[in-house]
Amino acid sequence: MTFSVTDIGAVLPEILIAVYACAILLIEPFLPKDRREILAYFGLAALGLAFIATWQLLWADLTVLNGMFVLDPFGNFFKLLLYVAAIMTILLSMGYLRRERIDLGEYYAFILLAICGMMIMVSGSDLVTVFLGLELMSITFYILVGFKRFEEKSLEASAKYFILGSFSSGILLFGISLLYGLSGTTNLEAVALHLRGADPGNPAWVLAVILLVAGFGFKIAAVPFHMWAPDVYEGAPTPVTAFLSVGSKAASFAVFLRVFMEALGGIHADWRFLLILLSVITIVMGSVVALVQTNIKRMLAYSGIAHSGYALIGLLVGDRLGIFSLMLYMPIYAVMTLGAFGVVTLLRRGGVEGDAIDDFAGLAKKNRLAALAMLIFMFSLAGIPPTAGFIAKFYIFMAAVNVHLTWLAVLGVIFTAVSAYFYLKVVMVMYMKEPDEEVHLAAPPAVVMVLAVAAVAVLLLGIYPGPFLDYAQNAALKIR
Repeated sequence: MTFSVTDIGAVLPEILIAVYACAILLIEPFLPKDRREILAYFGLAALGLAFIATWQLLWADLTVLNGMFVLDPFGNFFKLLLYVAAIMTILLSMGYLRRERIDLGEYYAFILLAICGMMIMVSGSDLVTVFLGLELMSITFYILVGFKRFEEKSLEASAKYFILGSFSSGILLFGISLLYGLSGTTNLEAVALHLRGADPGNPAWVLAVILLVAGFGFKIAAVPFHMWAPDVYEGAPTPVTAFLSVGSKAASFAVFLRVFMEALGGIHADWRFLLILLSVITIVMGSVVALVQTNIKRMLAYSGIAHSGYALIGLLVGDRLGIFSLMLYMPIYAVMTLGAFGVVTLLRRGGVEGDAIDDFAGLAKKNRLAALAMLIFMFSLAGIPPTAGFIAKFYIFMAAVNVHLTWLAVLGVIFTAVSAYFYLKVVMVMYMKEPDEEVHLAAPPAVVMVLAVAAVAVLLLGIYPGPFLDYAQNAALKIR
């Protein structure tokens, strides 16, 4: 394999992120313990440079590294989303890590390495590249989830995630090996070409699709592959939970979409029913179980599971409107979820974890701006207009109706109404219950910035989504 200047230019954002991650690991031992915050700014600089590099290549469309890596608007759309999610995560982490006494430089290196893995995933045009990116992302998350290594709950969450994640990786790899055995290649375009002359009714193709759905289903926390999510969300450090719920899900949906549309689009009719079933049980299970949760992180875990079910509708539809609706759903889900977890980090004080729903009692009196921000995020997650969550679900349901799956859209609307109960329960506790203790919650400037940006984005995308819709639609049209 030879590398040209074009190849290096195409992967420049990934190179920048990887180099900065290694640099953080090298610099950290020489920094005083009270100056570790410098590494956070170092990570932010890396993400900023990568953002600029990707923006310069925004509408590029080429395949490099001998067909292993594709640079296209679809991948760049998700990369920009991942940069924003990582920047917001680092801002949420700076004060949190100090309070938890886990302010270690390798944390920021792992964030960058996770982003690097996600970037490789969304631009992988070969199943081997996709798998390598997915494993880089997964291994770093196994470590980040257990970063509060002095807490039993965090270590337990990391162990569960590692064990179940290893099984899912094995299942996915088995599916990839079957595809290779059937087609003689792991390149997505080559697999698609082989399918045109193959017998799609071959049971081996069906088995390969089932294994791929199981492997990717674990990463997006779809039922019945969701068992890890509640415990991991609860046990992980809150900023890591936010990053895992947003970054991992966005990258996994991007690669799910690319693999199934580019490589397996020729047998869409065979895997569509499987994804319909997966979507239905994920929406129902996530919405119903979230009703009885008393821990906000577990409630958001089941909420995220339900949102995965809604996003799957865009994937199973499989046309341009479905792809567009899924691409629109991911950034909107990201900003409102990151914002909600940002408010949760504010409630961590002293010996109080602040992750019980009852800990939000009287938040409107303790910190009015934080309560207002949480109200906006809960309304958006529930899909109440004029927030961005309403726009996201509107286009998802419209995509379903457009292909005569009206019953699926009606089911989604019903369980959207069901989910409003547990979202509005948090609002009720904040505004209608008296605080158990008189505590003034100080908000670090970095957290205030994240909450402000997320709240404005949620409202702006709900009231004036036009420019963003145009960008997402144009990027969706460029998928190969």
